[in-house]
Amino acid sequence: MSKKLYISLIFSNLVVIKTLSSNHRMYNLYTKFVKILEICKQFSENLVNESGNVPRRGPVPKFSDLEVVALSLTAETESIDSEKWLFDYKLQEYKDNIPNLISRRQFNDRRKKTAGLCEELRKRIAMEMDGGEEN
Repeated sequence: MSKKLYISLIFSNLVVIKTLSSNHRMYNLYTKFVKILEICKQFSENLVNESGNVPRRGPVPKFSDLEVVALSLTAETESIDSEKWLFDYKLQEYKDNIPNLISRRQFNDRRKKTAGLCEELRKRIAMEMDGGEEN
């Protein structure tokens, strides 16, 4: 099983097992995004500041680095591999729920910049699920 598929399955299981709201249905992308964002926050200790961003100089983005990672992982769990389809169609349903949503171009740029953060979060989550066992 590929690492990417394994991590995707981990998030699918975490989302189903660790319900973070009273709505137990996982019927929309926004609900999954919120749950995965909460999971990312739980595992991001010492990686991001209180705004959910990797500390850096310059303006503070309104759509945080953790939100970029969570949206990327949410799309991955839904097997969405087209950012065009994600931004032009799927996210249009939830634009009122995600007021600070960035453009597709900004998302692609920021996703590249947060790849290290995403990988570290994946490792931490995998370690938690494996119980810290070495294979």
